[in-house]
Amino acid sequence: MAERTSSPRTHLRVAAVGDIHVSRHSQGAFQPLFAQITSTADVLVLCGDLTDYGLPDEARILARELTAAVKVPVVAVLGNHDYEAGRQHEIREILSEAGVAVLDGEATEIGGVGFAGVKGFAGGFGRGALGPWGERAIKVFVQEAVDEAMKLEAALARLRTRRRIAIMHDAPIRGTVEGEPPDIYPFCGSSRLEEPINRYRVSAVFHGHAHRGAPEGRTSAGIPVYNVAMPLLTRIYPDRPPSRASLQRPPQLGPSGPPIRGGLADTVQPPGALRLHRPRRAGARAVRHHPRARQPVARGARCADARQQGVPGDPAVPRAVSGGCRRMGLRGRPSGSSRVARRGADRGVDRRDRPVAVRKNCTAPIGALHRSP
Repeated sequence: MAERTSSPRTHLRVAAVGDIHVSRHSQGAFQPLFAQITSTADVLVLCGDLTDYGLPDEARILARELTAAVKVPVVAVLGNHDYEAGRQHEIREILSEAGVAVLDGEATEIGGVGFAGVKGFAGGFGRGALGPWGERAIKVFVQEAVDEAMKLEAALARLRTRRRIAIMHDAPIRGTVEGEPPDIYPFCGSSRLEEPINRYRVSAVFHGHAHRGAPEGRTSAGIPVYNVAMPLLTRIYPDRPPSRASLQRPPQLGPSGPPIRGGLADTVQPPGALRLHRPRRAGARAVRHHPRARQPVARGARCADARQQGVPGDPAVPRAVSGGCRRMGLRGRPSGSSRVARRGADRGVDRRDRPVAVRKNCTAPIGALHRSP
């Protein structure tokens, strides 16, 4: 199997598939699929349920299939079927010896793109998620889902790449589970996995497990999520290979502006698009947010530079305060929203994602800032 490389590329082609359920009778069955993936992708991602009954013999068959046909790096996570026989550690060891990077709260980097993986767990979505209340067995069940989310967060935090892909077996959102019987939604995934995905601005998410779910959806932050369970892909796309392809490009900052998210492959912002703020001059003073204090935007001779450059104040509560630059400030929100306020200040937008600029003696959101004609 090819060695992993960290050399920079203009793009990275990722092929993902899950729920292949290799059995003792699968010898030679997956080599045509793996050979085709090798010719069209730079990385193969396997999203759990790699074996049928979680037996080491099934894992050895999969390892031989991969070794014989795959010539690109392989990243994988295990699924619930791989835990069935209680020998998941042997399965992981067998696949690792075959050159597969099996992730369980770990991260790896290939071609400038970071991969973070966990198995995931059940528990439900949104307001229907199971809470840790009542019997000890319920609390243990919920804690397992929490632990998987924490492992995913730790793996994403280790990555220093600007493109991150999260891979898991269970679904992080309800959207890619719809199509399954509603009674089993809580057993197809957990929305606790969605929070670290949104926080670390993952480029794309691949999962399996939901054989009759939907092929794609999005998190509450708009991050694309793809269900790559092979039974689903075979049914929906009978004329295509049962895998999903993704093109990941490294970010390119040019004169046209910063990159904006547009699905799996990020695009460069066109010249006429909205630019939220300019870089701050060296002479301007940044505003620190304090939940209970009024902070000045700038003082003395630097007031003019602050107004000219459009240094944003605290965007959480756009408010005009009379009395000149020396007294101009913003009343902070309660401490519960201070993180959101600081995050908005870094981007130069308010909580409704509206650009904020300083003009004369007041701060106010404006509909379009620095828009090209």
